[in-house]
Amino acid sequence: MQPGFRKRLLQWYQRHARSLPWRSKPEPYRVWVSEIMLQQTRVEAVREPFQRFMKRFPTVRKLAAADVEQVLEAWSGLGYYRRARMLHRAAQQIVELHKGRFPETREHALNLPGIGPYTAGAILSIAFDQPEPIVDGNVERVFSRLNAFGQDMKSVSGRNAVWQFATSHVQDGHAEGHSSSALNQALMELGATICTPSSPDCEACPVAMDCAARREGRVDQFPRVQPRAARRERTYHFLAVRDRRSRILLVRRPEADTSSLLPAGMWELPQADSAATAGIRIRATGTPATRKHAIMDYRLTLRVQPGVADGPIRPTSNRRWFTPEEAERAAIASATRKLLHALGRA
Repeated sequence: MQPGFRKRLLQWYQRHARSLPWRSKPEPYRVWVSEIMLQQTRVEAVREPFQRFMKRFPTVRKLAAADVEQVLEAWSGLGYYRRARMLHRAAQQIVELHKGRFPETREHALNLPGIGPYTAGAILSIAFDQPEPIVDGNVERVFSRLNAFGQDMKSVSGRNAVWQFATSHVQDGHAEGHSSSALNQALMELGATICTPSSPDCEACPVAMDCAARREGRVDQFPRVQPRAARRERTYHFLAVRDRRSRILLVRRPEADTSSLLPAGMWELPQADSAATAGIRIRATGTPATRKHAIMDYRLTLRVQPGVADGPIRPTSNRRWFTPEEAERAAIASATRKLLHALGRA
């Protein structure tokens, strides 16, 4: 891309960049947490959880010193809980190995749990203004259309080409005296707000004159990707067990448990097929509730039978009675929260 492309892009970004909580103070810790939260998640879904997380863990040392369950509680609702665990482990490594400061080299950043090429580039460029490339779905789409790039964007060759586009963009911009932080954020902002997957606003695009796909009248044909396979179906049956005080029973599977697509190590309703083995029996007291839930490449049907305990159920470290308020604040996955809300309306 020519220098004029970056100049137009940055002028647009200065006028139209959204006000986001992590942009107000682009410190390494805040940028890092926001980037982990934003992976495969909409910006609007992250605003409030990010601010809540920062209030609870304002520094990397506070995060490192926390219990993992506290971290999962603060992460609740964002999904992909493995990321929260890796964020916690990475915070401990930063404190132990880097004196509480996020490393400023790509090599050291990539050695942290949960940090891949995209996240490393985002933190190093946004927080430290280093000329490191970043490629997310927005950047892929922008470069695909700018270059009328015909390869499958998810293929190895396609990914490599887009990373090369991004590398040239930020390194050439750095040589021209532009901020690497602004260059990368401007590209992502353009893809998020103007060069959208469907119905892009080409009339408002600051770099429309540079776009090969627009010149050819083929914007809707890019990016090129292979069709996604149909989601697979799976059904889970749960029990909503209440005691005489209207508390609800939640259980926690070990982190190594792979028997379910739902995240292990979180509090959840007991699954019917394993409840009897654990000595949990109920007397049905209401109409079962059903909810749909998508996770990875699966479409889940979640069914829950309300009832009361048929016999004593003693709490253990992985089996506890929760009040409704306690359950809402606990480290629960979004699927569990969906079922609890369904039970509340039943």
